[in-house]
Amino acid sequence: MSQVTLEGFPERVRIVDVGPRDGLQAWPVPVSTDVKIEMINGLIAAGVPQLEVTSFVAPRAVPNMADAAEVMAAIDRSRGAELTALVPNARGAARAIEAGVDAMVVFLSASESHNQANVNCARDVSLAAAAEIARMGQEAGVAVYGAIATAFGCPFEGDVPVTDILHVAKAYADNGITKITLGDTTGMATPRLVQERCRALATEVPQADVALHFHNTRGVGLACAYAGLMEGITRYEASVAGIGGCPFAPGATGNACTEDLVYMLHESGVETGIDLDALIEVARRTEAALGERLPGQVMKAGPRLRQYRRDEVRSSSGSRA
Repeated sequence: MSQVTLEGFPERVRIVDVGPRDGLQAWPVPVSTDVKIEMINGLIAAGVPQLEVTSFVAPRAVPNMADAAEVMAAIDRSRGAELTALVPNARGAARAIEAGVDAMVVFLSASESHNQANVNCARDVSLAAAAEIARMGQEAGVAVYGAIATAFGCPFEGDVPVTDILHVAKAYADNGITKITLGDTTGMATPRLVQERCRALATEVPQADVALHFHNTRGVGLACAYAGLMEGITRYEASVAGIGGCPFAPGATGNACTEDLVYMLHESGVETGIDLDALIEVARRTEAALGERLPGQVMKAGPRLRQYRRDEVRSSSGSRA
């Protein structure tokens, strides 16, 4: 990329597309294995370097993830993209390791109430499970990452104290989990909270390699990513076409949209290694396959310098600058 990077931004970031997992887990109708595989392979071909492709959870809890092993077996791995999967417990971790994931993602909520609603157990029980999965990963030579849900607010408790985020992050780090994602589960993040939490982690858990995962529930997903970039964060999770949302969080709409985020980054001179045009095509194919209008914006309008023939544009005498 030839343009100068926006002042204060890192020169390059790593995008993690979580659409195949977070985007499809709560889709209201079954999504075929073929649709998932086409989405994943399309994202890899577009240059997305890391994908959260599935979760190894009980099929009765999340039916759309019942084909996790089948999906893993069919992915085109020739391009070297890192494939991760969400795992809730040791049983899921064993299945994920057998399926050949590159990394497992353990998760729990910073707030006690949401953890109970999400995984039906206390936060400390989830931390113990994360420690066990970390040991399994070390023994199998599979990396383990940690996600902290409700890191910017809880739909049941409201504000989540920074001390609660630090408690989970330190517990992760004590078990060798240093790649830690702050999850904006119901779109409660604001730029101020992003700054506050990123700085607290940098001070209190300096070994943490932080990633940010935003939803666009209140329309500030990209603004929050902007705040993270100003704090030097270089890993971001997003979902192709903006699909997704926590199935156990009232009012949670889709994730921040991958192609919208990549567009903003490229226009800011930040490298991602992703072909935006190819990514837009994946988003459009995904929308067609799911049969619903999806919230991504750049997939509709195209890049800023997209040009049209005059006969493609309907004349309107009422338009104005």
